[in-house]
Amino acid sequence: MFQIDIAGVFDPFSPTRSLSQVLNMMDQFMENPLISAPSVGGLRRGWDAQETDDALNLRIDMPGLGKEDIKVSVEQNSLVIKGEAEKKSDDEENARRYSSRIDLPEKMYKTDEIKAEMKNGVLKVVVPKVKEEERANVFHVKVE
Repeated sequence: MFQIDIAGVFDPFSPTRSLSQVLNMMDQFMENPLISAPSVGGLRRGWDAQETDDALNLRIDMPGLGKEDIKVSVEQNSLVIKGEAEKKSDDEENARRYSSRIDLPEKMYKTDEIKAEMKNGVLKVVVPKVKEEERANVFHVKVE
């Protein structure tokens, strides 16, 4: 298992950089040595990350796994995604394993409202954002 820190990803003054950092984070996720899917000519492998005003949306291809093989949890502001399929033979390469821990910036996301759906080997995770007006740690300063 490896850990990725995206605490600086969602800087409101550099929105293009934030998505770039999420994409790099997902590249690291997909480069996990436990994942057997090869890279195809420099193209991004089976995942996608999109940031909207309301949420961070992740789509991860996990072929060979069903929803019973996937565990998604939040541990101390870290999104943990694990998946493992039973191996059908003694050949270790047949086993599919995925594991990632993504640190989420504290108080930026509604971690108790994260939704995940696994269908046809594709995991979709929606991490809702806390709106600026709902954040307890945001103070607006009057400019005179």
